Amino acid sequence: MKRVLVLFIAGMITASGQSQWKVAGDKIVTEWAAKVDPQQPLPEYPRPQLVRNTWLNLNGMWQYSVLPASTQTIPTAYAGNILVPYAIESALSGVGKTVGKDSALWYQRSVAMPPTFKNKRVLLHFGAVDWLCDVFVNGKKVGTHQGGYDPFSMDITAALGKSGNQQIAVRVWDPTDDGPQPRGKQVNKPNGIWYTPVTGIWQTVWVEAVPQTYISHLKQTPDIDKSVIRVTARVENAQPGDQVTVAAFKGGEKIAEQTVAPGTEAALAIPGAALWSPKHPFLYDLKVSLVQKNKKTDEVSSYFAMRKISVGTDNNGIQRMLLNNEFVFQYGPLDQGWWPDGLYTAPTDEALKYDIEQTKAMGFNMIRKHVKVEPARWYNYCDRLGMLVWQDMPSGDLGNHWEPRPGVYGRSSDKNRSAESENSYRNEWKAIMAALYNSPCIVVWVPFNEGWGQFKTKDIVQVTQQQDPSRLVNSASGGNFEPVGHIIDLHNYPEPLMPDPALFGSKQVLVLGEFGGLGLPVEGHTWQQKNNWGYQSFKNNDDLLKHYEEFVNRIPAFIKSGLSAAVYTQTTDVEVETNGLMTYDRKVTKMPVEALNKIHSKLYDNTAVVLRK
Repeated sequence: MKRVLVLFIAGMITASGQSQWKVAGDKIVTEWAAKVDPQQPLPEYPRPQLVRNTWLNLNGMWQYSVLPASTQTIPTAYAGNILVPYAIESALSGVGKTVGKDSALWYQRSVAMPPTFKNKRVLLHFGAVDWLCDVFVNGKKVGTHQGGYDPFSMDITAALGKSGNQQIAVRVWDPTDDGPQPRGKQVNKPNGIWYTPVTGIWQTVWVEAVPQTYISHLKQTPDIDKSVIRVTARVENAQPGDQVTVAAFKGGEKIAEQTVAPGTEAALAIPGAALWSPKHPFLYDLKVSLVQKNKKTDEVSSYFAMRKISVGTDNNGIQRMLLNNEFVFQYGPLDQGWWPDGLYTAPTDEALKYDIEQTKAMGFNMIRKHVKVEPARWYNYCDRLGMLVWQDMPSGDLGNHWEPRPGVYGRSSDKNRSAESENSYRNEWKAIMAALYNSPCIVVWVPFNEGWGQFKTKDIVQVTQQQDPSRLVNSASGGNFEPVGHIIDLHNYPEPLMPDPALFGSKQVLVLGEFGGLGLPVEGHTWQQKNNWGYQSFKNNDDLLKHYEEFVNRIPAFIKSGLSAAVYTQTTDVEVETNGLMTYDRKVTKMPVEALNKIHSKLYDNTAVVLRK
């Protein structure tokens, strides 16, 4: 994919106090905190699978105020400056304040649009804003969005002035765990496995210039059995006679091309397809062009992979998780995606990539992204580095019964959620799945975890499978099991176990969705000086490594008995949890990377598993 020119011109974006920014609070920080540029934080192009070069990054210093929640009019004065896109509670925001359900957070900044935007439509994009967001341009309300994890856009063309600076204001209200909306591990009173709230903008904000008729979305589905990639382009304001040309490239050489009507599926044959896997994460490039009256008027770049995730039966009648029609044992850490300085937001793009690189170097081939959604660039790195991903839906509206042991089906206790709560979940899950659909790294969707807010399980699983029949669905990770979806997922701490093959092996894939949690607080690298914890704590690295290796050595016997995957808790320490493979600040890896890689290598010898023909 060609390098994208970032249109970030000095003086175009104005806000006072840029030189006054500094990290707030006295908690530990990562080494990347010192690399944050307050005039241009996270400057990278934020949407790797729909790339244009006419864009402007709006990250940087904005003004902010925290006002009573009843305040609906744009403030005329602000309390100070905040560094976007770091949540107001974070150290990197430069503020470090909580908001709560009784207050609303307001943002404001002034922007001069580049000359290249003239006579084009202008879209304002937000990677993610937690939670209820109202957006104003030059005093005019241009839209509202609910949801803390899905990207959204607004066409602001009609609200823009003909010249001069444009005023953008954003109002955010977020009740955290005082509301029923999806919020993951956030709570108003952090403790144990529950962490600091995240309020407001926490992913990149940017504007983009597009033609009057433009390509707004791509849907890409590989079919390795037929050596075809299926691509559908959504076109806004399509005109009669418009056409879309889809072209696939391998190493810069065009290998397939097809022209179709907007919204019509193109099926490109990929001869001798190179299959994507953790050992061989091969990606093809894609260009999609809009043609009007024989003239190309819009073009976007993307990429895709030829890979398949499915279920097959072995010679013992056990259901197995297959990658590209072969059994590949999946082993990875539970990844919370939290940062001591940025909370939900990695300090820099280098930091975002680092966790994946370290996970790969340790010999894992999978990551379970736990009740959080990452920026699009995180999934792009998983695609390029070869990391399988299980994607959780962020949980919310907790409080129903949890049955953690898979004795028999039917012991679940679905919660009776309100219509508001249910709609909030459904709308955001649908939006998250749509936003991440094209990421080849994602192989499993996880709608519920440990019964947290679990409701109408059979219906939610059916909806999930209907929206994306190309991936597997882990209906209820860790409990409240139902005979739906593809997977039975047991959680057990600290030692590894597996679901009983006699009960579930011929019905669903068997996985160990969480185990371990071996803790080791490292002095000088903890969120607080004392009262840190792990599921089982150790005093030195040698004992930790010895115990961890003993646990991993038990897994091959489980694989032979029918286990398809396992997830170890967890990638890093998070706040008072010290059961990470790395410290929260990422400055210490508690067990040698090379030793971990060697320990894990024995998990991928799958010669004992023979698939039924």
